[in-house]
Amino acid sequence: MRVAFVSETVAQHRETGATERTRRTAEALAGRGHDAVVCCAQWWDGDHETFEQGGVTYRAVTDESPGDARGFALGLAGALRAADPDVIQVSPATPSHVVAAKLASIALRAPLVVDWYDAPEPGDADDPRWRLAAAAPELVLTPSETVRTRVRELGPDADAVRVVPNAIDIDAIRAAQPREVADVVYSRRLDEDANLESLLLALAELRDRDWSALVIGDGPERDVYERQVRDLRIEDRVSFAGHQPLENRLAAFKGAHVYAQTARRESFPTDLLRALACGCAGVVEYHVDSSAHELVEQEDRAFRTTSEQELTDALVAASEMERLDFDENFAEYDDEAVLDRYLTAYDEAEERLSWVEPAAVAGGVLAVVALAVLLVAFL
Repeated sequence: MRVAFVSETVAQHRETGATERTRRTAEALAGRGHDAVVCCAQWWDGDHETFEQGGVTYRAVTDESPGDARGFALGLAGALRAADPDVIQVSPATPSHVVAAKLASIALRAPLVVDWYDAPEPGDADDPRWRLAAAAPELVLTPSETVRTRVRELGPDADAVRVVPNAIDIDAIRAAQPREVADVVYSRRLDEDANLESLLLALAELRDRDWSALVIGDGPERDVYERQVRDLRIEDRVSFAGHQPLENRLAAFKGAHVYAQTARRESFPTDLLRALACGCAGVVEYHVDSSAHELVEQEDRAFRTTSEQELTDALVAASEMERLDFDENFAEYDDEAVLDRYLTAYDEAEERLSWVEPAAVAGGVLAVVALAVLLVAFL
């Protein structure tokens, strides 16, 4: 199978949850023997249109840095034609990219799948551009039920939206060697949604107990949290490690007893999943815009909290649980198993493309004309 991914911004430009998901999926497909082509803004040096990395072919739609949404939409048809895909998967950074990909999918007779990683904003349901972006593809994939619910508010058919979670490397988790650097670990980008203060306040309430905590991650709010640690007088207990490669994070998870997830917004908490698989007891603070609670609702070694006191009590209860070095319950999230779910979705998307069959050519032509008019309007 030949899959073309559409994402103006890729992980080589900026690492985000969405761009990392695209890269991991493309590389997993390539590793399974499929052809993966990523149509994106150019990130490599030189004037050649394609570049190969990790078994994946990257094809330049524009030679500008990400941000030229109009130029990217206009150039996408040519790039997809050159890629000649069996399936097109687009990341919906902007509605015009989805519409342009749909136009190309009709011309190429290849189904369109939208991988909707981040939940739509509250006002998007009233925007016809986003409603069209949700209705245009054969299938919409989301990383969690939380995001799926938000996408459904845009109007697509319920049976056209599927959950495909992020994947983790179970073999790497089994092989990771523990590094006992802290009892409690928090791992996330330290931005305005990190909500690390909830954990710090709970830990401060437990200053009479013997504990240590490690914060992994960097970001614009790091100075604020470091100052808060000093203000709470727990700076001798809390360490900030900054950004760490996956190998170091897995070692810390293997050596820790508890993993805490308190972020206000999380499409899919991949490090929480890794930590749970590493045997950590999990403590998750519930937030309406975070899917973290979905991973722990059925788990005996994890707690979901809704208040400061519950968070404090959960940290104590989690610390008293037996230590594990691997939790088999999370093996279903292994790379190979999740890739199978993508392949199943691609097969289903091909089956749903019946309206482009010869008997529906007239309708397809009208759809192309209508979408072309809408694309021009969007631009």
